[in-house]
Amino acid sequence: MSTTYVIVTVLTIVANVSIASADFARARFVLGNMAEVGIPKRRLPLLAVLKLVGAAGLVLGLLGVPVVGVAAATGLVLFFACAVAVHLRARVFHSIAWPGGFLALALASLVLAP
Repeated sequence: MSTTYVIVTVLTIVANVSIASADFARARFVLGNMAEVGIPKRRLPLLAVLKLVGAAGLVLGLLGVPVVGVAAATGLVLFFACAVAVHLRARVFHSIAWPGGFLALALASLVLAP
């Protein structure tokens, strides 16, 4: 397991736990973004849980279960690719860097996985 993989994956975990926490707290910026892209508020808990499950899977990957880490990274890549697609569909470009950044972290975790 390379140092780069560990650093990138820890950053991905921290980022996903942070945004999931903001989702659970129903942060104003989260609710505003969801409204802009047309996602109903009732979906917020599910989206937060998916991010936490992805983060937990990455933790397991770091702890010696690489297949779970790869599966989690793959799931997060798909999740955030969909988030970018939703932004594109809604033509909301001013905040697309956020899901794009999360996508980049998840993709880097996947590509660097052992």
